[in-house]
This record gives sequence, structure tokens and C-alpha cells, in this order.
Amino acid sequence: MRLLPDGMRDELREPLGVLVPDEQADSVTISAHIVGASYVVTVGDRTTEKVIGFGIVPNLQIVDGRERRAPRGHPGLPPGTVRMECANPPAAITDESVARIREAFSSRDPVRLAVEGEEDLLVIPACVHAPANSVVMYGQPGRGVVVVHVDGDVRRKTQTMLDSMDLGNDETVAV
Repeated sequence: MRLLPDGMRDELREPLGVLVPDEQADSVTISAHIVGASYVVTVGDRTTEKVIGFGIVPNLQIVDGRERRAPRGHPGLPPGTVRMECANPPAAITDESVARIREAFSSRDPVRLAVEGEEDLLVIPACVHAPANSVVMYGQPGRGVVVVHVDGDVRRKTQTMLDSMDLGNDETVAV
């Protein structure tokens, strides 16, 4: 398991991609950001619900049934979506979570990864392992939706983030 060091919290407040302000995060704008993407990932219940509401079924939807740490229930499950589960405590990235993300990327069907704990940091391994030409979207609380076009620079940055996290419980993350 990887644990978030306190010194990394400020770095994570900066968007990894383009920040689309809440008032502009509509169907037309979000669709324009994902045109040509080979794979779409959403991280977070509100972001997932919003994108599904636009008629877009993300290939991978990572949710925890919470919004700003308050229970909210999972967004509706689109037809044909496979449900997977994993445990991932707050401020951590578990081996199990990384394994499920990697497994989801090999599925032909859309996958809903229901996280017991907290999904926020799973943006990092999602970017590290996403297929070529993927888009990862996640919420920036009170600001909007971040749209990350996964390329070599994003992969290197997120791999560096993952590598800089502290190991806990004598486990290692397979990356």
C-alpha cells in the first residue's frame, strides 16, 4: 500500500489536466474534450454521474458512494456495465485497487469500480495504466471537472507521484 505524504497534498491540489469550470462543464464541452479518445475514465461519484447524464458511458468509472466525504450513494449503473469492488482507505493507494484498475482496462465492457474507502488518489494509477489515447476525468471540489489527456508526460508525472508515496504495511504496488 502506498500512503500519501503530507508534503504531496499541495501538489495534488493542482489539476493534472485542463480544468473545466463547473458552469462550463456541460455535455457539449465535455464531449469536445473526449472526441477521439480511445478510452474514458471517470473518478468520483459526481463526475461519473455528470458524464453518464450527458449520455456518455465511461469505460471505467471509479466511485466510492461519497461526495466531499459525505455519503451520497453510487450513481446509476449503465446497462452492460460490469461491477467490480476494491478496498482503498483514505490517503492511500492499495495493491488491490491498482490490480482492479489494471483488470478493468482489459475488459471489453464498461466497468464500475466500487471503492470501499476513498477513490480520490486512484486518479494516479488510472493515469499510469490507462490505454494509449485515454482521457481521465475527475472533480476538483468547488471548481469543476479536470480533463486529463493521458500522454507520456502525464504517465511520467503520475508514476513519479506514485513512486514518491510512502510504502506502508510492507507491501509494494505492482506498476
